[in-house]
Amino acid sequence: MKDTTKLANMRDAVMLAINELGDQDERVVMLDADLASCLGSTSFQEKHPDRFFNCGIAEANMIGVAAGLSSMGLKPFTHTFGIFASRRVFDQLFLSVGYAHQVVHMIGTDPGVTAQYNGGTHMPFEDIALLRQVPGVTIIEPSDAQSMYELVKQAYALDKSSYTRAPRKGIAHRYPAGTKIELGKGIELATGSDVAIIATGSVMVGEGEKAVEILKEKGINATLVDLHTIRPLDTELLEKVAKRCGSVLVCENGRYAGGVGEMIATHLIQTVPVKMDFLNVGERFGEVGNLAYLQKAFGFTAENIVAKAEKLAK
Repeated sequence: MKDTTKLANMRDAVMLAINELGDQDERVVMLDADLASCLGSTSFQEKHPDRFFNCGIAEANMIGVAAGLSSMGLKPFTHTFGIFASRRVFDQLFLSVGYAHQVVHMIGTDPGVTAQYNGGTHMPFEDIALLRQVPGVTIIEPSDAQSMYELVKQAYALDKSSYTRAPRKGIAHRYPAGTKIELGKGIELATGSDVAIIATGSVMVGEGEKAVEILKEKGINATLVDLHTIRPLDTELLEKVAKRCGSVLVCENGRYAGGVGEMIATHLIQTVPVKMDFLNVGERFGEVGNLAYLQKAFGFTAENIVAKAEKLAK
């Protein structure tokens, strides 16, 4: 188990995991869509040049190639920006990977507003909804470097296709090495009984942590869950915190339709019906700007989480 506290960006945690897997298993291959420098997959190319393939700006073809390599017994990882890793390649993903029962591990970088200056055309708000339509694909969105490193490796060990939402830039060091991080099991970062905040990814979990402290000052004790695994959903934990708190706020860096909030609401309405609210992009397209501006523009802030949580707690 590696200590990731010295890593400078989230992409470094992704490649640390993939490079280790490549060292351990000669069947691991890496495919990139002309974005090797963006993720740092050049590090894999340098170590294993015969197992690295730059497919060019042809993302759909890359998925088809990866499916073919899987059919020959290899273990492919693919990378491109999240918008191209989901929307552009969906037909190949659904048929060549899903329907054909091949195993491909897809890294989709710059999820949601973390695309920043790449702008609205490059902001995947609907990638989770699309990947949920392909039976059996594991979907993860780790919130820090350590969980990214460990969960990418755990997803690989399942020997079924996976999709990882991974910011490239910026870093969070939330979990020290040795922390129990288990795929499919959310992590309860704060425990309260007034309202439950369920957050996914580095942006929302980070703002959620700030919100918990502000709420505490207001006399509201909130539960905060880092829901790093979106599929399979940790229904046991969700039901437990819903029963305890009686209200749930789901915060995600994406769209409600087909996303995490809708997924959780669909489950809880059948098991533990509670008051719910949601923080997401709503019916909007992306914008150009730095992360601070975009978080404010879309309401992805601790202050907005606090406002919604207060209403639920009352």
